[in-house]
Amino acid sequence: MITAGDFRNGVTFEMDGKVMQVVEFQHVKPGKGAAFVRTKMKNVITGAVTETSFNPTDKFENAYVERRSMEYLYNDGELYYFMDPETYDQEPISVDLLGDNFKFVKENMACTVHSYKGKVFNIEPPTFVELEVTDTEPGFAGNTATNVTKPATLETGAEIKVPLFISTGERIRIDTRTGEYLERAK
Repeated sequence: MITAGDFRNGVTFEMDGKVMQVVEFQHVKPGKGAAFVRTKMKNVITGAVTETSFNPTDKFENAYVERRSMEYLYNDGELYYFMDPETYDQEPISVDLLGDNFKFVKENMACTVHSYKGKVFNIEPPTFVELEVTDTEPGFAGNTATNVTKPATLETGAEIKVPLFISTGERIRIDTRTGEYLERAK
């Protein structure tokens, strides 16, 4: 059990059957009246953020969110298969649990699989990935004075904006959180 007075950023707890994670908290001691804890929390399964005030003595059940590193193997339509590198167990995961940033993941990449009580609710790809540009228009020499970009298709099929000097066949680094080009891969 955890009390609201023990809240810290990142703490996960169960409230009304939902798994919540503390994003921000503030202990408030007004001049008159009882102290309270103002909390901004996120539902880890749906991603919804809410703000609530609690009495510091309110008790909640601890929620242990399991985070496992698993390797993405392949997909067969609606199911994506991930393998635990230690036990070699394969786990099928539905396509609707994958976020928009999963379009930057290719086979054999390690991802973090989040689960609660054995039920998977989120797949987190690596923060930075190196991918090959499979299709883009050729850039023009000397047109580098401004931050002009052009569309490029990557080996996973995802489309992003890249600078004019990037050409087909080059490997680039991408931030999967924002989907933005970072630099040429070394």
